[in-house]
Amino acid sequence: MFKSHSLSIRLLWSAALVLLAFFAIVVLVLQKAFENSTEQALKEKMYTQLYALLSVAEVDSNVQLQMPAQMREPRLSNPGSGLYAMIRLSDDSVEWRSTSAVGLELPKIDGLEQGQSLFFKDPMNDFYILHYAVLWENEAGFERGYVFTVADDGRSLISQVAEFRHTLISWLMVIGSILVLVQLMVFRWSLKPLREIVNDLEQIEQAKKLRLDGHYPVELKGLAGNLNALISSERAHMERYRNTLADLSHSLKTPLAILTGCVASEHIERDTIDHQIVRMNEIIEYQLQKAAAKGQQQLPGRINLKSVLSKILASLNKVYFAKNIHFELMADEETIIYCEEGDLYEIVGNLLDNACKWCQSNVIATVETYTQVAGIEYSVRVTIEDDGPGITPEMIDVILQRGVRADQNITGHGIGMAIVNELLELLGGKLEAGKSQQLGGMLWRVYLP
Repeated sequence: MFKSHSLSIRLLWSAALVLLAFFAIVVLVLQKAFENSTEQALKEKMYTQLYALLSVAEVDSNVQLQMPAQMREPRLSNPGSGLYAMIRLSDDSVEWRSTSAVGLELPKIDGLEQGQSLFFKDPMNDFYILHYAVLWENEAGFERGYVFTVADDGRSLISQVAEFRHTLISWLMVIGSILVLVQLMVFRWSLKPLREIVNDLEQIEQAKKLRLDGHYPVELKGLAGNLNALISSERAHMERYRNTLADLSHSLKTPLAILTGCVASEHIERDTIDHQIVRMNEIIEYQLQKAAAKGQQQLPGRINLKSVLSKILASLNKVYFAKNIHFELMADEETIIYCEEGDLYEIVGNLLDNACKWCQSNVIATVETYTQVAGIEYSVRVTIEDDGPGITPEMIDVILQRGVRADQNITGHGIGMAIVNELLELLGGKLEAGKSQQLGGMLWRVYLP
């Protein structure tokens, strides 16, 4: 079985095999039709020869058949010419035969009524035979039955069919070759978008591009979108791991230096060592939690955004039960995005948690699909509003930094908004802040690709 790693060659071979099968059927059908047509033409020609024999045949007063010495058809006078004629009586005795039929025995026919004819192909010698029974009456009223027979060896028919088959196959081979070349060009043109994607991926590997941004056909847009999501996911992994390792190594410098000093000292300060060990555990736990924001490396899955938001709001409702918060969620049931669930929980969960901390009694979450901002298209926009005091515009950029909180009296590490901002940057999203016109408090808009 032919095997190839080239999609173009596979398609070309498949099309060539289909064409070959089609042309084989065409040859058989057309050849059969031509044979039938030629055979019909031969039959009509033999009828003409038979009528010519009838026209020159004469019967004397003794009802004896008289035929001219020289026939109008020259082939009847040439032995082995391929055209033969014979006249039999009703008792199958030969009354007359053409010069070409000397020494030739043609098949007899029984039960042929007067005025009837019979055309067939003799399976013994492949001759085409035409019998015609007549009843001849002379002037005296005497009658005698004759069977006129014309035979053709079919050489002209075989020659015509062979020539037709040769011509047909030759032309079909030419047409088939042209069609294969046309199909090759069509396949190359049809597969051009795939080659463009391959070239774009090579440019991404060489850091000449950040994403697949070509104009691809509709059938490949889903593939390009998934590849872009995969590229963004892998890039986010690399960036996060790099940042995590850098942060972890930098954060452990001071505790390690203190521990080294304690070990080198003659008097070991047990409390200091315990304190630094706890501190290092806290640092490692934090960094591991941050690294787990994109847990396992896998293709981003299809996430129902409303389902995730509903779960988060249900959890927050239990945590902030004492505040008796009224939650309102506005989203379509089938709002699907391509994102890892952990990232979505980190982003939306931190924003909703902050809204619950600062609100008086109302929090609204709204989901809109296919939004464009500054010429960039996003698949989803999530808006979160509360009726709390809000944040001043000059503090927006400050709270997006690590370790900074809007109110130092509120418990927390001050990294929630920083995580949200970093994740959105890595995912190619966008974060906007403002004042809620409906509730009067804080408003956050999250744009997801």
